[in-house]
Amino acid sequence: MSTSTEWTPALWTDTFNELLNDDNELDYEDQWSLNFSYSHSDTLTKEEKKRGWKIYCHCAYGRFKCGSCDKTWPSARVVVLFRYRLRSEAGRGTVIIRPFGQACRSCQDDTFYHPGFVKKDVEQALLRLFGKIRKNCYGEDSDDDDNGSSTCSAKVRTKPHEKTLCEACIKGIFCQDE
Repeated sequence: MSTSTEWTPALWTDTFNELLNDDNELDYEDQWSLNFSYSHSDTLTKEEKKRGWKIYCHCAYGRFKCGSCDKTWPSARVVVLFRYRLRSEAGRGTVIIRPFGQACRSCQDDTFYHPGFVKKDVEQALLRLFGKIRKNCYGEDSDDDDNGSSTCSAKVRTKPHEKTLCEACIKGIFCQDE
C-alpha cells in the first residue's frame, strides 16, 4: 500500500460509506452524510450547541507534499476535526470533516498543505468517530479506552512536531494524547 501525500476527499467519503453500509458501524435507521469544510474551528457557538452539534478532534499519521519544492514529510500529529450531529426527528445525521495542514520547513512561505492518508488510517479515524457518535447521539456506552474528546493514533514517532509549521497548533487546536 503506497503512502499518499495527496488529500483525497473521495477516500474519506468511500470509507465512510463502506463502514456505514457494509460494516453497519452505525446500526440505526438514520441516514448519515459526510461533508468537507476547510474553515471550521474547534469551537461551537451557543446556537450550534442548541442545534446538537458536537466536535471530535482526531490526531492521525499522514504525509505531506510541498506544492513549491515537492519535498515530502511524514507527521504523526495530523489534526482532523469532525463536527457531527443527529437530527433524530428527520432521521438524518451529518458529519463535517476539516483536515488541518502543515507548511514546508524548507520553503517557509506560510502555505499550509493538506495531508494525505492511507485507507487504514482513515478507517481508524472514522471508527473512533463512530464510537463518539454512538455514545453522544445514541446513548451507547463507550467501549473506547480513551476518556477525552480527542485522541492520537497508535504511537508512530516521527521527528519532533514543529508547532510553528502546523496549522492546527497555530490556531490553538491540540489533540490531547498524553
